[in-house]
Amino acid sequence: MAGHSKWANIQHRKGRQDAARSKLFSKLSKEITVAAKMGDPDPEKNPRLRLAVKDAKTNSVPKDVIERAIKKSQGGDAETYDEIRYEGYGPGGVAVIVEAMTDNRNRTASNVRSTFTKNGGNLGETGSVAFMFDRKGQITYGPEAGDADTVMMAAIEAGAEDVESGEDGHVIWCADTDLNDVSTALEADLGESDSTRLVWKPTTTTELDLEGAQKLMKLIDALEDDDDVQTVTANFEISDEVMEELGAA
Repeated sequence: MAGHSKWANIQHRKGRQDAARSKLFSKLSKEITVAAKMGDPDPEKNPRLRLAVKDAKTNSVPKDVIERAIKKSQGGDAETYDEIRYEGYGPGGVAVIVEAMTDNRNRTASNVRSTFTKNGGNLGETGSVAFMFDRKGQITYGPEAGDADTVMMAAIEAGAEDVESGEDGHVIWCADTDLNDVSTALEADLGESDSTRLVWKPTTTTELDLEGAQKLMKLIDALEDDDDVQTVTANFEISDEVMEELGAA
């Protein structure tokens, strides 16, 4: 949850427990397999695969797991996954975008709809909330990357659009189509980033009180427990006070 109240874009992932960690590894591996299958199996020649591998490494996925996922994409028996985006509203009127990869559209749609309903939300039609988000590239660095001015200059040189700096580090934003080029340029200047990914950045946010935040977290947790769900993004904002209460609850 660190940084959720400071950075408007929320992508809440669990990873503290072994079972959750295994599930995360599985989802990251699936993205690697799909990216490699859709393009070149060499990350240097496939921007999407390069980002997928980088995300996996950031989350401590073992090298052999990454290599196995790439190799799996080249086999004739590799599963075929459809990429689907679901949109809806969670508790408190928060807009939620769910991205999934599935080999069974009917199963996934039914599960996602049921999860929204059981947790005080409503699944909408495609486009029902996406207009409240921009598709952006997001690159994060820790404080050790440099002060705000240093990172800002590097970001401008790399072709980024904006930088948000704070005591926890730096978040660099760029056009979604420029993410690979910008991240590569930044690595040459600032070193390896903490994370590099495509995200849905809210253009407007909804502030939640403690009760609303607890209900929304329950929905997000339930959605992320679904093996077909890759990411969950919501446009909520939480004050520092509520964040502390949420952490203590």
